[in-house]
Amino acid sequence: MPSHNNRAIIAAAGSRKTQYIVDQALADPTKPVLITTYTNENLRQLASRLARGRGIVPPHITLIGWFTFLMNQCARPYQRALLGEPNLIRSLNFEGSRNRYTDRSQVRKFFLDSNHDIYRDGTSQFVCDVEQATGGLVTQRLSQMFDHVYIDEVQDLVGYDLDFLDHLFNASLALTIVGDPRQHTYSTNRSMKNKKYQGAGLIKWLAERKAKCISEERCESFRCNQQICDFADGLYPELPATTSRNIDITGHDGVFRIRRSEAIDYFRTYEPMVLRYNKNSDTLGLPAMNFGLAKGSTHDRVLIFPTESMRRYLLSKKLTTLQSKDKLYVAVTRARYSVAFVVPDWTVSDLVDSRSGRR
Repeated sequence: MPSHNNRAIIAAAGSRKTQYIVDQALADPTKPVLITTYTNENLRQLASRLARGRGIVPPHITLIGWFTFLMNQCARPYQRALLGEPNLIRSLNFEGSRNRYTDRSQVRKFFLDSNHDIYRDGTSQFVCDVEQATGGLVTQRLSQMFDHVYIDEVQDLVGYDLDFLDHLFNASLALTIVGDPRQHTYSTNRSMKNKKYQGAGLIKWLAERKAKCISEERCESFRCNQQICDFADGLYPELPATTSRNIDITGHDGVFRIRRSEAIDYFRTYEPMVLRYNKNSDTLGLPAMNFGLAKGSTHDRVLIFPTESMRRYLLSKKLTTLQSKDKLYVAVTRARYSVAFVVPDWTVSDLVDSRSGRR
């Protein structure tokens, strides 16, 4: 039987998965909990929700970023076990990487740069090594400090992060991980370890851990209407379909293509959030947000300036033509009511039904 202390919630966009963490963490102020996530934007959203109506995050909740968690709560307390002395790790080297020819037996050079900053790609590996070298003191300490650890946007965790999750699964604390493999737009590190479990592969990783963790799928969206859900589901046909709980009708609902020459008027009429792939995308001067940064946000309407491969997908519906489908999924599922794609003027403007192919 899987451990009832550990739970994995794999949920579609708009399923209120982050709100679930917030509600659970606030439920019992007598139980100390830790909440962690990778991106600063998601950390900000969690802090805002946890402090709502209070002004501050309640004192029984420790809210920290993933690397702060790894370094301050896991690596630093027992670094002597690997490095031979305490207080050696200074900070995080986020951009740099070790010489690939450095032998792992050269522990300091393998994990630390010349300033004693720990390499981003080796941080979770260092923590796993410390856990093994100390006979489990890292997770024992966490179990003494917290009743429950929550990890939001777990799909961002890759490499040795997943090995450390295995250690947390075996700890005496309760662990809840929440995420959506379809929204794997960021990665905590560049390690090739566990590469097959990135993105949708996370489902397989969890399936292999049935004895350690109860998995739950949530296939309802309280954000997107059904037309938007259907389009988004078409990007991942191997995963369960999403049912919309948004039944509002506004008169402009669904997924559309509009001519580039119509984009400015469309923006003035519907005031959508404009989304782009990156800062090099031409958005006709309209203020825009990158797809990845939009993750976690909600808007009534979005106007998307797609990449060339995304435009090819709109025309052919062939997933083999599509690159960065995770970012497209994120962009589309930000909207409650309507999604509009800006396409060249020679493309007919009409409704896109990704499941039936109807126009």
